[in-house]
This record gives sequence, structure tokens and C-alpha cells, in this order.
Amino acid sequence: MAKSRRLLKIICAVTAILLIIIIITAVTLYYTLFKPKQPKITTQSVTLDSFSQNLGDITDLNVTLGILVTINNPNYGGFKYGNSTTYLTYRGDLVAEAPITEDSIPARGRHDVSMTVLVIGKRLITNPDFSKDLGTKVLNFTSTTTLKGKAIVLKVFKKKATTYSSCDISINIHYNNATSVCKSKVKF
Repeated sequence: MAKSRRLLKIICAVTAILLIIIIITAVTLYYTLFKPKQPKITTQSVTLDSFSQNLGDITDLNVTLGILVTINNPNYGGFKYGNSTTYLTYRGDLVAEAPITEDSIPARGRHDVSMTVLVIGKRLITNPDFSKDLGTKVLNFTSTTTLKGKAIVLKVFKKKATTYSSCDISINIHYNNATSVCKSKVKF
């Protein structure tokens, strides 16, 4: 009876020590290796696919942008997101929307998202600063995107996550090109 109690105490002590080691290892891995990191969103190209204006009717304006964005996921977990929309604003006024279809970004992977954005001319020209900007041949836009989804680590742990991206896009009409700078963050 005394031997079985002693054996039971030893088994409980060893189990407790192993459990503590496993918990410490898991917490250490989470805060070092698996700690969520910000994705890096890079605009590979913004092309001015078309810019046309009917001289007879100033409200007949067509601007089409082609945007290719690369999302680098530095995390050890994938990110699966649902359908979303990119919004394009000109000096605070919404001038275009582009749908983004649901997809996933693999762990430590790279994902390209391409879209074509048709700017609504009537919304653009009603802005009081449009004629001044058109005279300088440079139009400045801001695109914002919110992707809601789940971060998946080791195909077991799932955590809701939302990525926010904002890009400042400058279009030079004279040279028919565009440049952009993007910022992003993730909220878990």
C-alpha cells in the first residue's frame, strides 16, 4: 500500500512536470515563432489602362486603372479571407469600387491580387479640386481594403483576423503612368 502511494505520487509529479514543460514550450513558441506578424502589401504595378474625356461633354470622363498587389505573409500560419471590396477615393470622395473574391494566402507565402478599377467620371469631376489637379496632370487617389478572415496555424489553431490596407496612388496623366505607396496592418 505504501509502495503504490509512493508510485502514484511519482507518476503525478512526473506528469505535472511534463505538463508544465509542454505549456512553457507552447507559450514560448507562440510568442516567438508563431506570433502573428504584419503582412507586407506591395503594389507591384498601377497602370493607367485608359483615360479619355469627351471635349464636348466634360461629364463624359473614363478612367480605368489596372492594379496588381502582392501580399507577403511572413507568418507560419495561412490566412483565409472572404469576399471584400476595395474602395478608391479622390480627395475624400468615393469614385470607384472593385470586388475582391475570397481566397487564401499560404503560410510564409506570397499571393498576387489583380483588379481593374473603373473610376466613375461624374463623381470625379464634381470634386472642386479636380480641374486644378487636371491642369497639373496629376491625380491623387487613395485605395482602402479590409479583408476579414481566419489565420490558421498548423491546420489546428484558428483565430479571427482582419487586415487593413491603405494605398496612396498618384496618376500622372501626361506620362500615362502611376505610382503608389501602401501601408497595412492586421488586427487579431
